[in-house]
Amino acid sequence: MRLILVILIGLALIATLGVLFAGVITLAQPQHDPRRSNMLMRWRIVLQGTALLLLALLFLVTR
Repeated sequence: MRLILVILIGLALIATLGVLFAGVITLAQPQHDPRRSNMLMRWRIVLQGTALLLLALLFLVTR
């Protein structure tokens, strides 16, 4: 169980980092689409929340 949670946390963190970089690249473009930036920000928040929930679950499991 712990190994699965650690792998899921790692995947969530990598996905969050990918979405963060995609958002930064989108904002760096001269003519960026505000709707795309907003969508990427929402995905980043969802992925960060998922990573935090998985981390809390890992702490509960290892107690």
